[in-house]
Parts: sequence; structure tokens; C-alpha cells
Amino acid sequence: MARPLQVFLDEADLEKLERWARERGWTKSQAIRAAVRAITRKPADDPLLELSGDLDGLPADVSENFKRYLDETYVAESPAPYRTRRRRSGKPVRR
Repeated sequence: MARPLQVFLDEADLEKLERWARERGWTKSQAIRAAVRAITRKPADDPLLELSGDLDGLPADVSENFKRYLDETYVAESPAPYRTRRRRSGKPVRR
């Protein structure tokens, strides 16, 4: 059974919450439920969260600009040119 909860937020936090929920097509209640579940989840419950903090030296905004950083760092190499094998010129093999 769901129980009501009253939370007081300052204007800036409320605007951020509303924008975040609107971008995902969620209600504010759904966004808050997801946040509570995310912060109360044990790392063992989620293997990706268990890895959190294992990498040093990442930019502070990497989660917000992940695609940009990926595009800047990953450059696909062009495939090696196809080469046919050359036959050696020499004596023919006798069988």
C-alpha cells in the first residue's frame, strides 16, 4: 500500500525535478520513487553500481556529456587493405 509523503523543496530544486521528470514523460512522484530506489539500492544488487567510483581522472560532467566524450575519444580505424597472396615464382612442385 502506498503512503503519502510531503517534501519541501526550494524553487531551484523543484524546477530541476520538474524538468527532469518532464523530459522523461514521468510525474514528479515517479521521479522521486526512482531516485529513492537508486540511492537505497545496495551495490551488490546492481553490478554496474558496484563499479561506481573505480575509475579516476574522469571529467566531472562525464555522465551528462557521455556521448560527446565518446565521440571525441573513439575513432574507428579504417580496415586494412585487402591483399591477395602472391605466388612465388620458382620451380614447379613435382608430385
